Amino acid sequence: MKTQRIVAAIFLLIAMILGFYFHSKIQFPTEIGSYFRIGTYNQFGPLAISIELLVAGYYLFVGHKKTNFALALFAFTALLDPFFNFTGLFTSLVPIYATIIFVVCALIALWIAFSNTFGTGRISFLNALGSFILGAVVELFFNYL
Repeated sequence: MKTQRIVAAIFLLIAMILGFYFHSKIQFPTEIGSYFRIGTYNQFGPLAISIELLVAGYYLFVGHKKTNFALALFAFTALLDPFFNFTGLFTSLVPIYATIIFVVCALIALWIAFSNTFGTGRISFLNALGSFILGAVVELFFNYL
């Protein structure tokens, strides 16, 4: 239980630090017409990944029953971002240092979700598939809208 809370606290700390940084980099439009441009929303992609990590870390900390789904959702979103970037589908706005941090956290999150490390139960196939699809939708929404 102690290790679970330490890992969760690290996830929460990383999510808050990167979330505050990404939020500070968002340029909010001053005119209403700008809210209808695609470029306005793609800058929220890195913040969305941070929020997913924050939720997953919180669920892991309190031992919520949807912990594995949240961990897998964050992990697939964080891993699909550099994958889509490297394949040329879109150019990611996540800086390289944040991408590395997210990938390391994503691999740990997948390991926790699929191995029943902290007694949270293994993720089911349907939940894993759903988190993968939802992660892809989040990535495509913020980057390929």
